[in-house]
Amino acid sequence: EVQLVESGGGSVQAGGSLRLSCAVSGFSFDAYVIGWFRQAPGKEREGVSYISRTDGTTYYADSVKGRFTISSDNAKNTVYLQMNSLKPEDTAVYFCAFLWGSMPTMTEETYDYWGQGTQVTVSS
Repeated sequence: EVQLVESGGGSVQAGGSLRLSCAVSGFSFDAYVIGWFRQAPGKEREGVSYISRTDGTTYYADSVKGRFTISSDNAKNTVYLQMNSLKPEDTAVYFCAFLWGSMPTMTEETYDYWGQGTQVTVSS
């Protein structure tokens, strides 16, 4: 079974940076997508970014475009989310998720496996 483990969350002041990691294991094919989602207190979970293992296609939500960068180290089976210029509204639990196949999407219902989440807190 596919397993995902997030790390790298923490507390930072506005304008600071954090890098989240998502270590993926338990898969045997290279056609998949890793997505990052976040859920703030009292709000619905929202898609932040994804990267396709097949061709490296990436996507960013408008709210993070230009500040966040998603990347992957295929040798380590790890996906990173570099978050710069953090804002208090970025405060949330961040989840990475795994989608089989090569059709990337930010629709969370299509993702097959999820990590446990990591807390990011940005203070003003």
